[in-house]
Amino acid sequence: MNVVVIVADQLRADHLGHEGVQPVRTPNIDALAASGVRFSRAFVANPVCMPNRATIMTGRWPSAHGLRTNGLPLDADARTFVRVLREAGWTTAAVGKLHLQPMGWPFEEFQLSEIKDAMPDLWQQAVERFGTDFVSWEDYERHAAGPVTLPPDYYGFDDVALTVGHGDRMSGNYVSWARERGWDPMTQAGAEASAEVFPAWRQVYESAVPAALHPTSYVMEQAVERLERYAETGEQFCLYVSFPDPHHPFAPPAEYWGRHDPKSLTMPATFDDDHGSSPDYIRRIVEQRGFPNEDPMMTWAPTEEQYRHALAAELGSIEFIDDSVGRILEALERLDLSDDTLVVLTADHGDVFGDHGLMLKHFTHYRGVVRVPLLIRGPGIASGERDGLVSSADIANTVLDLAGMPRIPGVQGVSLEPVLRGEPGPDRHALLVEEDQPFGLDGLSGPVRIRTVITDRLRLTEIAGHGITELYDLIADPHERVNLADEASAAALLAEGRAEMLAEVLRLIDDSTVPFHAA
Repeated sequence: MNVVVIVADQLRADHLGHEGVQPVRTPNIDALAASGVRFSRAFVANPVCMPNRATIMTGRWPSAHGLRTNGLPLDADARTFVRVLREAGWTTAAVGKLHLQPMGWPFEEFQLSEIKDAMPDLWQQAVERFGTDFVSWEDYERHAAGPVTLPPDYYGFDDVALTVGHGDRMSGNYVSWARERGWDPMTQAGAEASAEVFPAWRQVYESAVPAALHPTSYVMEQAVERLERYAETGEQFCLYVSFPDPHHPFAPPAEYWGRHDPKSLTMPATFDDDHGSSPDYIRRIVEQRGFPNEDPMMTWAPTEEQYRHALAAELGSIEFIDDSVGRILEALERLDLSDDTLVVLTADHGDVFGDHGLMLKHFTHYRGVVRVPLLIRGPGIASGERDGLVSSADIANTVLDLAGMPRIPGVQGVSLEPVLRGEPGPDRHALLVEEDQPFGLDGLSGPVRIRTVITDRLRLTEIAGHGITELYDLIADPHERVNLADEASAAALLAEGRAEMLAEVLRLIDDSTVPFHAA
């Protein structure tokens, strides 16, 4: 069959209409969910962009594929599900954000120096593999300076149309496309060009870029063009479609700005969490409410007004994405490709987005950050909701199984094909989430290694070497309000969580592909 994988950036699962939590209109994605399988408990292997994007591609946890933190490239020879399909004759293409190599933004350059100092073993491995003169194929400035043609078989893709960056001032192949249409994203986009910027957080503004020239439209248009070409040539294809939104800055174009009144939006139930049992570093973040971290990617505590305006803008961006997904799905129908095409929709990670009075991601594994949408529709797939634990790591093997291709050796993710066919799924009662950061926060020195295990009963998070533990009883406390780690009454639950975490850590140790003995 053909394969279309759609990825959104920093999209919470419950910021889609069919979840019924936000007043967001996503009829096209909702229809996809209704016609296929919706996994209601899908979690990331890592809540950071690059590590989890590499997991989606390889089916391996970051500790195994090696891209453990932003700012390092995935091994160019990494075995991806796309590469397997390409070698078997599929035409492969990617449009939008890949982020399998650094984008070269200042925060990533800063992070590279941090990696060198804090994780010398990881740095040395990168130097040995890529050399000290490595230049990223996805570097923002490199693409802004002029057209860049990626090498063939780029992680399995022979045809790539990139967007690089966030918001509306995008680089990548998008720049040439926009300039050909009389628009220069480098000078006519960004908060500086906006007619309306929210003064309390400049990551919220109305984009000056018309919807037709916006990166979201570019991704959609490039995807549809390729589908039309494949329909004409009869090629079997794998198309990876990656929208760089709704990641902040929350900057929808005029056509989608102002759709939601900030004052009418409902505050999260846990927004006023007192964090009485939270780790000290979380309490320090909350004490600085209203002041974003100098690192624009870092978790911080917004005021109610800041939250409402950010949400209103983000929901507009999500509705823009939904319209674009609708155009792609319509093209599949129009071109008589729908009945032979597997469609997967997910996100690279979520966003705490107001829960517990926090915003964005990093250093926190609250459910809004680690739970993502996962929708799968295709030939022979029954519709309905499935509530078993699944991971971003499961996507690669699932696609290969459904396409009739052999699985990748050493892959730790499981195949969801049985579940999609209406059969019992994998016997998984625990799921591990990793996060490795080369830097720290106020009250939390770096480097930081976080591991979380999620089961039906609990969520346990440990920060190695810092004596920091979070334990939540998900049955009694589904909103993760009360950290039970220091409660004597929860000793048995803590022991259960630690046993599950140890079992998962041992299960995910990289076995590589080297046999234990000669045949």
